[in-house]
Amino acid sequence: MITRRKAMQVLAGGMVGAPAVLSAASQAGSPAGAPAVLGGPRSPGDKPNLLFLWTDEQRADTMAAYGNTRFRVPAMNRLASQSVVFDRPYVTQPVCTPSRSCVMTGWWPHQSGCVRNGIPLKAATQTVPELVGDSTYRTAYMGKWHLADEIFPQHGFEEWKAIEDAIYRSRYSAGRDKNARSAYHHFLVSLGYKPDEENDFSRNFAARLPVEHSKPSFLANEASNFILRHRAEPWILYVNFLEPHMPFASALDDLHSEEDAPLKNFPGTALGPEPAWYKRRRGELAGAKKVKGIGPEQRAKLQRQARNYAGLCSLVDQALNRILWTLEVTGQADNTIIVYTSDHGDMMGAHGLMAKQVMYEEAVRVPLLVRVPFLRIKLRHVAQPVSHIDIVPTLMELLGRKGPDLPGRSLVPVLDGENRPDNYVHLEWTADSSDSGEGPNGRTVVSLDGYKLVLYDSDQSMLFDHNKDPLELNNVYGKPEYTAVQARLRKKIEEWQKQTQDSMILPA
Repeated sequence: MITRRKAMQVLAGGMVGAPAVLSAASQAGSPAGAPAVLGGPRSPGDKPNLLFLWTDEQRADTMAAYGNTRFRVPAMNRLASQSVVFDRPYVTQPVCTPSRSCVMTGWWPHQSGCVRNGIPLKAATQTVPELVGDSTYRTAYMGKWHLADEIFPQHGFEEWKAIEDAIYRSRYSAGRDKNARSAYHHFLVSLGYKPDEENDFSRNFAARLPVEHSKPSFLANEASNFILRHRAEPWILYVNFLEPHMPFASALDDLHSEEDAPLKNFPGTALGPEPAWYKRRRGELAGAKKVKGIGPEQRAKLQRQARNYAGLCSLVDQALNRILWTLEVTGQADNTIIVYTSDHGDMMGAHGLMAKQVMYEEAVRVPLLVRVPFLRIKLRHVAQPVSHIDIVPTLMELLGRKGPDLPGRSLVPVLDGENRPDNYVHLEWTADSSDSGEGPNGRTVVSLDGYKLVLYDSDQSMLFDHNKDPLELNNVYGKPEYTAVQARLRKKIEEWQKQTQDSMILPA
């Protein structure tokens, strides 16, 4: 039994390379109130650290700050209580690679060229460490990357701890060693596990492992060791958890009951016209060539997945707790910017749909928490919609750097209480963006006064009035009473297209 005091003594002794000890120590107590140890932590006046934490496929309504008090995610809830909480954050495109490219670079997918899954992030397109350009910063990327060359250090990150292998190997650049394996692969081998697919560990294999051998726990150990080793110098650390992404399974599948994790907005039957593409996706889920609705068997499957999804959020949470505990116990919490978000959401049965790739709220709205302890800002909820496009400009300002002229705007004034009455949030979708190779081209705008317009070039467009229809059941596109709203929002999309050199042709 390792007590909290013993753990502190071990850590103070410099035993950085002992993740098992750190894991046990993390369970001895929460970050709250932990004393600063290890000597020599930098003061808030020094160069701030950046801890960027993000997940894959996590909806906004998975923590208490967004109205969910049933999911067991105490570390997320605690972080939210210490942060500015953005109530309506939107991704730039609801699928992995395009969204990630924006979060890492500050460019729209159509500007960076990462408009579909599997497109590499160009070497010349800079990420935050490259934009900061300060050699005194230690930098690391840990977890899922999904911007090509998955397991190899790149884009200004000195240390690299990958967790994914076979699914991305076919997209390695010429000259990359296809026999190389991720850090997580080697971690499992060191524990005596044997790969289940040729020389790879599949996602399904990893999902069956005990908590301490899961991907989130592996990342918690690696991130904590990085924070410990570099406590006397500035650092930038990105940690990206695969979870709660499919395959929707973990050791915590039965942690939540059906009451804890109910299906939301299900079946969410559309009252107005809906894109044919959405109907096809629903038909596939129902197991029918024609849409016949979701029967009892499919509903039971969705309910089971909802419980598992909640468990995956808890799996991430225990890892998050350990990372934040290390930050606190090493005396660095007061000099570290923390951002928490996700690359997109997941329908999880809402509107009878699964996955992302559509413009419904469940797929495009994500959590966004920003903690800047050394700024005198009031902790609050920001009600106005914001976009992932604003993240990189925000980070550059918080880090005291002047970056390139990016399309987004810094949220630092918003953190300090400013409202943007002219704020419109844009989203995009490129045909064939997902691995399934589906969908028309689309452009979306969300307004401050509660409307969302979705224009597709070869499918049914949509307009939702969130003031009357928060669940987006009634598409009012084309209705006479919304003519003025529709024209105003279309003009906003046209203006945005001109500003960002977007060439998609809008429907007549």
